[in-house]
Amino acid sequence: MRIVDAKVIICSPGRNFVTLKITTEDGLHGLGDATLNGRELAVASYLSDHVIPLLIGRDARRIEDLWQYLYKGAYWRRGPVTMASISAVDTALWDIKGKSLNVPVYQLLGGASRDAILVYGHASGKDIDDTVAAVAAYAKLGYKAIRAQSGIPGLNSTYGVGRGKMFYEPAEKDAPVEDLWSSELYLNFVPRLFERLRKEFGSDLHLLHDAHHRLTPIEAARLGKELEPYHLFWLEDPTPAELQESFRLIRRHTTTPLAVGEVFNSIFDCQQLIQEQLIDYIRAAVVHAAGISHLRKIASLAEMYQVRTGCHGATDMSPVCMAAALHFDLSVHNFGIQEYMHHSAETDRVFSHSYTFADGMMHPGDAPGLGVDIDEQLASNYPYRRAYLPINRKLDGTMHSW
Repeated sequence: MRIVDAKVIICSPGRNFVTLKITTEDGLHGLGDATLNGRELAVASYLSDHVIPLLIGRDARRIEDLWQYLYKGAYWRRGPVTMASISAVDTALWDIKGKSLNVPVYQLLGGASRDAILVYGHASGKDIDDTVAAVAAYAKLGYKAIRAQSGIPGLNSTYGVGRGKMFYEPAEKDAPVEDLWSSELYLNFVPRLFERLRKEFGSDLHLLHDAHHRLTPIEAARLGKELEPYHLFWLEDPTPAELQESFRLIRRHTTTPLAVGEVFNSIFDCQQLIQEQLIDYIRAAVVHAAGISHLRKIASLAEMYQVRTGCHGATDMSPVCMAAALHFDLSVHNFGIQEYMHHSAETDRVFSHSYTFADGMMHPGDAPGLGVDIDEQLASNYPYRRAYLPINRKLDGTMHSW
């Protein structure tokens, strides 16, 4: 089953996506998501200029060998551009293998470990009342787990408060938006938000919150401790994790579960966090962590230390990545939860998919492969538009994590 063609498809049906399409001599094709939000063309170039020439003529069934070939053969290992490119190849090859055997990808990964996949949605508002209403709307749709974010008094904007009701797309065209940030205002506000949410919705609804890398370890420890009475499902990305040992300090001060990893691109980014049980959920994504093959290795390491998975699933990951994540989620024993953000109607028209949502749960479907395809003609109607994620500055003008 030799690879005879591969191409990169760039489109922007509501937002930018980079998709790799690999075709074999048998006429089968597979898709892989290669979207790196705000740096999409860097991955597209890496694939077109450096990876695709290496794929032609190779056996599409040798998924692990091709993964190692692209990882070790480049010499310059890791990094978001390289690993997103490898992910696209890996995911497309799993798609092809599933189609060639006429089975969904999760059956190739050991079969289903559960009947359906718990997901969480994103509720946000300009203030606490607005966020309460948003959480109520998600609960009415059947969500059993909901991430809650709110505008903060004294700040004009903040991460997690979206422009749409059912999805959150922070990227802006042309130039990055500069937001102002105050950890002090944030830390004083967030416990009040969750106190209100528990009064409104009781203790059964799973509530999550994302600090988005903006706190120091001791600030994160304070927040986790103050949120303990409201028993969050998790506190996400409490501090930047380049220094993995910084989570030791947080762990010493709070029992609030911790989740991190959406920016990780290899097992080495989370090895210490997992082995020292400094986190409860690893959030690495299929597209960022070099594909299904590598994400399975991360999950296997995590299982040994009772760390569960919680794959990143924002709208900057196309339905191809969402499908791949769902096949992964269904198969791994130590699954925890899956982030699920609705794509725009334009995106769903370009990327047809077989995965479904009902009663707060999802399933990848039983179509062969990933169960996703792309309408290339329709995609061509949505040309790429340069866009950037926002940036944060403290009130005194200092650059800060967004």
